Amino acid sequence: MNTAPADPLQRVAGLPGVGEAVEETRTLVDRLLGHRVLRRRSADVSMESALRGARASAVLDGADAGLEEVRAGRAEDPRVKGALRVSGELGQLAETWTKAPRQVLARLHALAAADGAPADALGRPRADGEPAADPLGLGPAPRAAEVAARIDALGAVLAAPASVPALVVGAVVHGELVSLRPFGWGDGVVARAAERLTLIARGLDPKSLVPSELGHLELREEYAAALRAYGTATPEGVARWVAHCCAAVAAGARDSLATCEALKRG
Repeated sequence: MNTAPADPLQRVAGLPGVGEAVEETRTLVDRLLGHRVLRRRSADVSMESALRGARASAVLDGADAGLEEVRAGRAEDPRVKGALRVSGELGQLAETWTKAPRQVLARLHALAAADGAPADALGRPRADGEPAADPLGLGPAPRAAEVAARIDALGAVLAAPASVPALVVGAVVHGELVSLRPFGWGDGVVARAAERLTLIARGLDPKSLVPSELGHLELREEYAAALRAYGTATPEGVARWVAHCCAAVAAGARDSLATCEALKRG
C-alpha cells in the first residue's frame, strides 16, 4: 500500500524545529498585517517593502548600492535595475505563479537580467557549457537535464493543494532555484522573488508587505551556509534552510513594522 503523503513537502514541514519556526514567523507576520496604519497606508508600506527588498536582493548578488542611492534612482548597477523591475511586477505575477511557474520564471529572468545578459538569453534556461554565476560560492551548478527535471518537480509542488505552510513551500522554491541557477545570470534575484511570490500567492503576505530579501541580507552569513546545508539534501540540512528562511521573513516583517510605526508618527 502506498502511504506517501499527497504533498511531497509534508515531510519537510514535519522536520524537527520547522513547525516552531513557522509558527513564530507567522505570528509576527500576522502582527504586521493587523497594524492600524495599514488601514490607510498599506500601499505606502508595500512600496517601501518593494524598494528595500529589491536593493537587498541585488546586494546579495554582489551589487554595491546604498538604500538612498537606490531610492533616488541613481544606482546604475544592472543587478539593482533588474531587482527593481522584478519587485515592481510581483503583484501582477502572483496569480499566475502557481498555475504556470515556468512562464513566470522566464518573465522574472527577463526582468532581472535585461541589463546583464544577452537578449537571446533572457528567460531561456542555460545549456550545458554556458556559465552560471555563483556569487554565494555554492560550487558547480547542476547540468541542464537535472535543472529541467527539478523545475518540473517544483511545478508539481506549486500546483499541489496548500496542505503545508506557505513558509515551507517558499523556502523550498527559493532553495531549489538558487541551487539550480537555471538561467546563469540573475538567478539569485529570481529565486528570492519566487519565494516572495509564493508567500503572496499562498496568502501569508497577500499585500506584499514583507521584504524577505532584506531578512536574507541581514542574515547574510547564515544565508550562504544554510543554502549549502540545503544542498546536502539531508533532513538536518533542509530543516536548517527552512528555519533560516523563516528567520529572514521574520526580519522582513519587523522591518515593515518599523515602517508602519514611522508612518504612524508622521
